[in-house]
Amino acid sequence: MKRKERTRQLIELGGLVAKAGLVELTDDDRAVIFGRLVEAAATLRADDTGIQLTLWRRRGRRAFADAEGKD
Repeated sequence: MKRKERTRQLIELGGLVAKAGLVELTDDDRAVIFGRLVEAAATLRADDTGIQLTLWRRRGRRAFADAEGKD
C-alpha cells in the first residue's frame, strides 16, 4: 500500500473511532480504546468469526444509516 493511501486509511479509521463515540466515552484514554480493539481482534480469532462479523456489520450499517439521518 502506498504511503498516501495508508495515511488516508489511518485517518478514516481514526474517524470511525471518534464517530462511534469512543473518544468521549473513554475520556480520550487511548489504552482503553486500544484494549477494546485488541479484545475485538481476539473475538475474531475465535471459531465463530463469520457470525460475529455478520452481527458487527449489521450494527455498523445501522449506525451509519442513523448518522446519515442526523446530518
